[in-house]
Amino acid sequence: MEDHVSGFQRLSFAYQDLTEIPYESILAQTETLEVLDLSYNLLDENPVLLGQLQKLSTLVLDCNSYTSHIKFPFMPSVTTVCVNKNRIGNLPLFVEEVRQKFPAIRILSMMNNEAAPSYFNGGSHTQYVDYRQYVISQIPGLEVLDDTGVLQEERVQARRTYRLQQSSAGGRRTKDDALRKHTHTHSAVRFRRQ
Repeated sequence: MEDHVSGFQRLSFAYQDLTEIPYESILAQTETLEVLDLSYNLLDENPVLLGQLQKLSTLVLDCNSYTSHIKFPFMPSVTTVCVNKNRIGNLPLFVEEVRQKFPAIRILSMMNNEAAPSYFNGGSHTQYVDYRQYVISQIPGLEVLDDTGVLQEERVQARRTYRLQQSSAGGRRTKDDALRKHTHTHSAVRFRRQ
């Protein structure tokens, strides 16, 4: 379904029980498509060909079967990514992928994933705060995380608690190191706040 009325071009394949991304229909609009909604399907394939969408600003992949191992193409125009209610469990791995592939990202929503603890999925308040601080520290330009704006105080605390993962060849930490750091700091933060 296409939407031209609101002033931008939107294409939705939501609720279609898709198991594969319909690239033929999507790529026919490579130069004009701004919002792509592939939510509520059965998708788990890496969306590699979406990198051809030159004007895409919003990518919605809610309620699919994506995991932390998803590989996105480099998409410099995308500012909003929604991956709510998927199977994302490894926060450092997923956040690093988002940070590298979406350099202009301002809004990230990943509610109802194991990696995004909240009251709604059994997480504690401390886990929720730690999750937000980690994501904010790794994606400094983020303005909204899930359904909440990023506050300046959060940015300051996130910088104190976590360091930005280095992507350069010489100083790059491995994903295992990042996970250990996140887990260790998460425990330290939990004990500090009790």
